[in-house]
Amino acid sequence: MTETQVTWLTPESHDRLKSELDALIANRPVIAAEINERREEGDLKENGGYHAAREEQGQQEARIRQLQELLNNAKVGVAPTKSGVALPGSVVKVYYDGDETDTETFLIATREEGLSDSKLETYSPSSPLGGALIDAKVGETREYTLPNGNTMKVTLISAEPYHS
Repeated sequence: MTETQVTWLTPESHDRLKSELDALIANRPVIAAEINERREEGDLKENGGYHAAREEQGQQEARIRQLQELLNNAKVGVAPTKSGVALPGSVVKVYYDGDETDTETFLIATREEGLSDSKLETYSPSSPLGGALIDAKVGETREYTLPNGNTMKVTLISAEPYHS
């Protein structure tokens, strides 16, 4: 059994994803008609158009399920307006294991939220690093567990609200 994961979304991201879902659902009859049209062309074993239409239908249905699950488990909130505290929707700058030269800047959000800025790495608030930083204040050091079982210390340098 899988654990349901709550996803933080801004109202704008929620609306964008809902619009995408509505468009995909509205397109279902078009894909079904395409499949029926291709089916009537004859031998299905060698009918590339039919197989391509079925593949497209499968991809769209998978995306519909993904969006439905995401939106059903979404927590819609306003992006943070406060600087200095790492929250979902914040762009943070950190350094690792006390080495102030080893810095990284990233967005704490879901992958869906961070899509508009491909230059900015996105870490989920439920990831080990993202989760460790939630509610951290500038200058605060937190510890999180790496996939290999070791621990890493991370210190928050700055936290600013994300603006797309």
